[in-house]
Amino acid sequence: MTESESPRVTRPTMVVLGVQEGEPPYRLVEVAGELVGKAHSVLDIIGLARQLGIEDIDLDDPDVVRWVGGDKFTWTPWWPHHPHKREHPA
Repeated sequence: MTESESPRVTRPTMVVLGVQEGEPPYRLVEVAGELVGKAHSVLDIIGLARQLGIEDIDLDDPDVVRWVGGDKFTWTPWWPHHPHKREHPA
């Protein structure tokens, strides 16, 4: 099989992981399996990409960015945070 006959296998340049609880919530970002930062919005993703030398990142291209646990519009956790209340009988 020649190279041109091989199936094209690509790895996303960036992997944006699911939303983590925090104030404010955030998403971790990996490149080539290495943690490169924390993002609170798509602006942070664009900033991280620029730091890595990627000037015009296409956030909708799955060959460039893989979104885990949501898409570029998902910046809050799916689960509501409920502090555990302890009620003592009076």
